[in-house]
Amino acid sequence: MRTGSEPTQARSALRLRLGLTLFGLVWSLGAMAGFALARQPGWAGFFGAVALVAVVDLTVIVHHMHQGAHYQPGRDIPPYWPADRAADRRTPWWHRFRL
Repeated sequence: MRTGSEPTQARSALRLRLGLTLFGLVWSLGAMAGFALARQPGWAGFFGAVALVAVVDLTVIVHHMHQGAHYQPGRDIPPYWPADRAADRRTPWWHRFRL
């Protein structure tokens, strides 16, 4: 159901991001090793930089996951409303104009 507050209530799929980051880290480390063995230092350096970006992203994701349910609530926790919109949540705006 669309409430109109999705951008302020958006939740990130951190488990999906974690899996994709680990996948990218493994492949970039493998490519870096392969290019290093093939004596291609430019490509090895490039994939080393990609691996470094993946490690930084991994630390950010793990940090966000450890922040708890307020920042990444589970499926059983409904979205919370900001304090300044507490009065607006009683009645949706489109119900105020119906006859």
